[in-house]
Amino acid sequence: MAESNGVRRMKLGSQGLEVSAQGLGCMGMSAFYGPPKPEEDMIKLIHHAINSGITLLDTSDIYGPHTNEVLLGKALKGGWIEKVELASKFGVRFVDGTREVHGEPAYVRAACEGSLKRLDIDCIDLYYQHRVDTNIPIEVTMGELKKLVEEGKIKYIGLSEASESTIRRAHAVHPITAVQIEWSLWARDVEEVIVPTCRELGIGIVAYCPLGRGFFSSGPKITEKFAKEDQRQYYPRFQPENLEHNKQIYERISEIAALKGCTPGQLALAWLHHQGDDVCPIPGTTKIENLNQNIGALSVKLTPEEMAELESLASEEGVKGDRYGDVSRSYTWKNSDTPPFSSWKPE
Repeated sequence: MAESNGVRRMKLGSQGLEVSAQGLGCMGMSAFYGPPKPEEDMIKLIHHAINSGITLLDTSDIYGPHTNEVLLGKALKGGWIEKVELASKFGVRFVDGTREVHGEPAYVRAACEGSLKRLDIDCIDLYYQHRVDTNIPIEVTMGELKKLVEEGKIKYIGLSEASESTIRRAHAVHPITAVQIEWSLWARDVEEVIVPTCRELGIGIVAYCPLGRGFFSSGPKITEKFAKEDQRQYYPRFQPENLEHNKQIYERISEIAALKGCTPGQLALAWLHHQGDDVCPIPGTTKIENLNQNIGALSVKLTPEEMAELESLASEEGVKGDRYGDVSRSYTWKNSDTPPFSSWKPE
């Protein structure tokens, strides 16, 4: 693979999309992990990432909502858009404080038009269904996404938190370029079915929260820094009764990282990079120093013995607490099957 300012390029999926081997998750700049960060600082961070060779930028219409897309639209003016592969998502919205998932054709189209306007572009490189609408056959949602591809409004289609059957059925309507999944040293439930399915079908894998929502870069003390708006404080793995156990995993990873001459976060990212050339982690950050550290993970080399030790430390059974709370858990890939296409009738 070619190098670009020290960040290699990779083919994401088999449909022609090429991206930096590590992306930048932009959510935390605007939402969910505390108050929105200063716009000027975030634009500088985005430009620094691009100049450093990070070109896959990940956003969604629900981040803010909408404000993260507006931020990226501003950051990518003046020729910057030509240097990136921009990914956004649709399908989740808040109505009176309640999360709703939508996949009906009219909503898909309206969401795409809204994102194009906020991003101030004519075409989105990679457009994901953020969460699967389990009331509508995936074929129906994909049918509208296929039209948007044909109209030149999106280039490639992705799914996030989709089950094996949903991925297969969607891919039969129009090729899926990438599936976005939570994958890290403490989120490994995708390895048995989802990852092999993607590889069988030639679908790229985008790993979100590859640093365990900051746990592998900051350790247990991260909970002391959570702002009142930070949703991580409600996640089971960060609760005191689970954190005490999970701290042991972090401490051992820190020991291995010290021997390797890297940070625990770099070690966690390097482990993902060693999973295969079809995996693109998208760590998020709001600090240039952290971004530079994350890029440094690309040069950390792990032996098979080190990989095995990391995997035994952070097995699915070895981590305490679910990755989401009760409400959000219902929107994960294990619960994302949609009704049969043949039985569905539009209202």
